[in-house]
Amino acid sequence: MTKETPAPDGQPRCAWCGTAPDMLAYHDTEWGFPVRDDRRLFEKLSLESFQSGLSWRTILAKRENFRAAFHGFDFERVAGFGHGDVERLLGDAGIVRHRGKIEAVINNAQKARAMAEQHGSLAAFFWRYEPDGAPAAAPQTVSTSAESVALSRDLKKLGWRFVGPTTVYAFMQAMGLINDHAEGCVIRGAAAHARESFVRPVVGR
Repeated sequence: MTKETPAPDGQPRCAWCGTAPDMLAYHDTEWGFPVRDDRRLFEKLSLESFQSGLSWRTILAKRENFRAAFHGFDFERVAGFGHGDVERLLGDAGIVRHRGKIEAVINNAQKARAMAEQHGSLAAFFWRYEPDGAPAAAPQTVSTSAESVALSRDLKKLGWRFVGPTTVYAFMQAMGLINDHAEGCVIRGAAAHARESFVRPVVGR
C-alpha cells in the first residue's frame, strides 16, 4: 500500500493528509517538525489524547475551540481548573465532551507543571526520548516504538493519564521527535532539515 498521494500542487505527500485543506496545511507546516515550546508540546500531547478513538481530522477541526477552552493550553492555568471547569467543558459543544479525557488534561497540566519545575522545561524531558540512530521501522508502518513505550511508561509513573504507547507515538510523530513522513513525501526533506538544525533542549535550559 502506497504511503504517498499527489497533492493539489502535483507533489507527493503522505496519503493521510489528502482529505481536507486544513490537513494538508498541518502536514506541510507542523507534523514532524521539531518543537521545544512547552505550551505547544502540552497542546500536542493533550490533543493526541483527545484523538484516541477518533479521527485526527475531527480534532484538527476543533483545535481553535480546544485552545479557547483550555486557555491556549497554558498548563499553569489549566492545572488550577476545578469541578466547575470540568462541567463547563462538558457543556462545550466545540470540543470533545469526554469527562475522562477532560479530567486527564487537567491532571496532566498539574504533572506538567511539576515536570517543568524539576527538569527546567517539558521539552528537556521529552527530547530525552529521541531515538538514537536510524529508525527501527520504515515510515508509517508501526504505531508504537521502544521509545514510545518507554515514554508512556515513565509518564504514567509520574501520574499522567491517557498517555498509552500509541498516543505517545502519535505525539512523537507530531512534535518531530521522529521524522515519520513517507519516504516519497515532498515534505520529508524539509522536516529532516529542520531536525538537523534544531537545538535540542537540555535539563535546566
